[in-house]
Amino acid sequence: MKKLGRMWTLIAVMIGLSGVLAGCTTVTQRANDTDKWSQIKKQKKVVVGLDDSFVPMGFRQKSGKLVGYDIDLARAVFKLYGIKVDFQTIDWSLNVTELHNGTIDLIWNGFSITPQRAKQVAFSDTYLNNDQVLVTLKKSKIKSFADMQGKVLGAQTGSSGAQDIDTYPKLLKDRIKNHEAVTYDSFTNAFIDLNVGRIKGLLIDSTYANYYVKHQAHPEDYRITVGSFPKEKFAVGLRKGDVTMRRKINAGLKQLAENGTLEKINEKWFGKKVDTPLLDSK
Repeated sequence: MKKLGRMWTLIAVMIGLSGVLAGCTTVTQRANDTDKWSQIKKQKKVVVGLDDSFVPMGFRQKSGKLVGYDIDLARAVFKLYGIKVDFQTIDWSLNVTELHNGTIDLIWNGFSITPQRAKQVAFSDTYLNNDQVLVTLKKSKIKSFADMQGKVLGAQTGSSGAQDIDTYPKLLKDRIKNHEAVTYDSFTNAFIDLNVGRIKGLLIDSTYANYYVKHQAHPEDYRITVGSFPKEKFAVGLRKGDVTMRRKINAGLKQLAENGTLEKINEKWFGKKVDTPLLDSK
């Protein structure tokens, strides 16, 4: 009887597991097959997922107000279509999951195009180019990636930088302590640890690094080192089924580049020095 009971328990578990797997498959298939533009246009609302501590792309001021480059850009694009943008803070490591299950409609927050991500999501045209850089304190005397030998490196969980560490191990992974980066839920927490010496270097997007260092009380205390990681491309992440919204976003970005709005947003957040392929192609 005990054997029979265990057998039925095993069957029940297998049935339950198959149901979960089927559910996951259904969610992914729906994300890949369903075009939601007509629904979004009818509701006049689209939900953008973001890490609200990613300066200057999308972050909260001391007052709690959400501001940033991507905030301005997303609002400008959807204003062309009479659609309001709601911004939803998410766990960045679960961004694709949140997109597929419908919690959000877009990932628009310094989201880099990578081969791994391209398997799961569709991308808009590139609107900004970016580099992965190493940020250190000058007092640590780290002047190159090679100087990270045996030292502790930090990175954000789920970031393209974290992926680069594994994809190009000879650049940093093979050098750093334990051959693995310490990961953080946000760059804000990573910088806290860098400033107190818990980590000696932080691999981070150049857009974030430049903005953060510039706004510190003593920017001269930091060193930003560019290594040999490939240049990255920021784009909007969409469900693969949302082909109409992808077309609308690309058309909107092009229109903003042509009417001068994109240039104004660029200058507001980055000044004159910004690598924007949409303006290069004008």
